[in-house]
Amino acid sequence: MKPQDNVLEKVGIPKQLAWGYLGVLIFMMGDGVEQGWLSPYLIDRGLAIQQSASLFTVYGVTIAISSWFSGVLTEAYGPRKTMLAGILLYIAGTAGFVGFGLPAVNFPVMLITYAIRGFGYPLFAYSFLVWIMYRSPQNKLSTAAGWFWFVFTGGLNVFGAYYSSWAIRRLGYLDTLWTSLFWVTLGAVFALGLNRDKFSGSPSQTSKLQELKKGFTILREEPKVLLCGIVRVINTTSQFAFLVFMPVYMEQHHIGTSAWLQMWGTIFTANIAFNLLFGFVGDSIGWRRTILWFGCVGCALSSLLFYYAPVFFADNYWATLLSGCLWGALLAGFVPLSALTPSLVGTDKGAAMAVLNLGAGLAVFVGPAIVGLFIGPVGSTGVIWIISGLYVVAAILTSFLTQPHKTIHKPSSHIVYHEDLDNSTVQ
Repeated sequence: MKPQDNVLEKVGIPKQLAWGYLGVLIFMMGDGVEQGWLSPYLIDRGLAIQQSASLFTVYGVTIAISSWFSGVLTEAYGPRKTMLAGILLYIAGTAGFVGFGLPAVNFPVMLITYAIRGFGYPLFAYSFLVWIMYRSPQNKLSTAAGWFWFVFTGGLNVFGAYYSSWAIRRLGYLDTLWTSLFWVTLGAVFALGLNRDKFSGSPSQTSKLQELKKGFTILREEPKVLLCGIVRVINTTSQFAFLVFMPVYMEQHHIGTSAWLQMWGTIFTANIAFNLLFGFVGDSIGWRRTILWFGCVGCALSSLLFYYAPVFFADNYWATLLSGCLWGALLAGFVPLSALTPSLVGTDKGAAMAVLNLGAGLAVFVGPAIVGLFIGPVGSTGVIWIISGLYVVAAILTSFLTQPHKTIHKPSSHIVYHEDLDNSTVQ
């Protein structure tokens, strides 16, 4: 074994997939180049706010659909073909959006091409996550998933944002979007070219169509997988809800737009670090226990603290920032969910991950929808309590996410062994 291979195994990265992790980081950096500036740019170019909202709504629809397909297509056709399809759709959508839609501000073309672009990253990134779940040792699943979310979030929310802030000043908006094609292609070279690992999914005699159907039938056959999907939706509901109403709320407490953007970036810098930490924690103290106490209960409390910090600390920026970083850190407490979900099923891990990935995509809708429905009747204070309450619901659901006990009788001693998904030792 090479020394670097030993290091990778010690930190929980499957050595055969190391290039893939780097590829996802680079790909997601390319995908994140327009985060934070595309909506105001479109409005400045003449689009109505409603049109901009429609564009991102359709984009979110395709992300949700693609997130579901990433799992079942990986099971049916393998991750390489599914990830390649994601790259091609991303390139086609970006070329149409930047080449034909944006220059003429042609809204119908922009709507179609940006929707096509939305199919790209879930097929690429989430298919690789399924690959990780098959190739990682059982006792390292949570850690391996933590590394995935580290590179995914780091590329999308950190490196993508920092790169675009540099690029738009030197290249302009359109050329910055064109450079995303270079980064996603480079990421594909690492993830599919230099990564030589051969995927071997679960042995199956079923047809491709039956594999695709499993993405739906598994909800009936394995109800706990459905619970995992619901918990995954709640996981990042607060993230997408905060983006809608927190900037305005913070401005009311003398924290302006620029300060808010810096705060948001710092929060997710903390988040990616804790993605790794909670991966290790999950493998150490149990996946379900980590999700329940750090993810669900932790976010129920820290989301309230983040909201009330400007009130409690008299509009103090640093106290509010620290409260936000605590929320971002505990948001990573859900990382072991990516290990727990496929472990609930015997062979259909891709279908189980499809449900989890769909939950990730649906959170893009649920957060803003809660704000839109409730901020009028109950105000931002009511919205934050609804969000906190959802995390309590997630805690209740998580308490049911135990694997059916497997009983093993040893003839010589008649000892009964029980195993569950809290990584419990033999009892």
